[in-house]
Amino acid sequence: MLNEALGGVIRIMSLGLRRGTVKLEPHDLRWEEEAGKAIEMIKSILGEDAVDIQHVGSTAISAISAKPIIDIVVGVKDLSRILQYHDQLGQEGMIFRNSDVANQWLYVMGDFEKDTRTHHIHVVIWDGEEWNDYVNFRDYLNGNMDVALQYQQLKLELERRFSDDRDAYTMGKHALITDILEQARQWRVSK
Repeated sequence: MLNEALGGVIRIMSLGLRRGTVKLEPHDLRWEEEAGKAIEMIKSILGEDAVDIQHVGSTAISAISAKPIIDIVVGVKDLSRILQYHDQLGQEGMIFRNSDVANQWLYVMGDFEKDTRTHHIHVVIWDGEEWNDYVNFRDYLNGNMDVALQYQQLKLELERRFSDDRDAYTMGKHALITDILEQARQWRVSK
């Protein structure tokens, strides 16, 4: 938790969530600051092996609530080259979790003694399908408030039902995410 005084009122920014649980927080502009810090740290380690690094996921969508976990996508030309950075990334608190999804590496940050995660770092091929899906999803929802609010409504319903079952929460979003990704791909092509 990070504290910040706002107009005489202390406002607590939530960052991190116990693994396996779901708790949505209203959008907080400070998530972007936290993402920026992580992006700079990753850039300093990966150098030119990182073609681009961006803040994605629900914490990067300004109109909606999100789990207070920062998602970052790192675009690279060669996934295997990133393996040489495992030790350096680990020294900065980024722990390699292998591949949670096909065609990408996953690193996590957080308080591992408390089983809490604050950041998910997805390493994918830059300008590949996975990269484009992360970026298009974020950009499409930031540009289409009605769709973003529809997505938020589903997330809130699923949070009420599955606060202690993140797998069920994630599966409950799958069909809508697939639809939104298709809309986002068409939207990107038309721009």
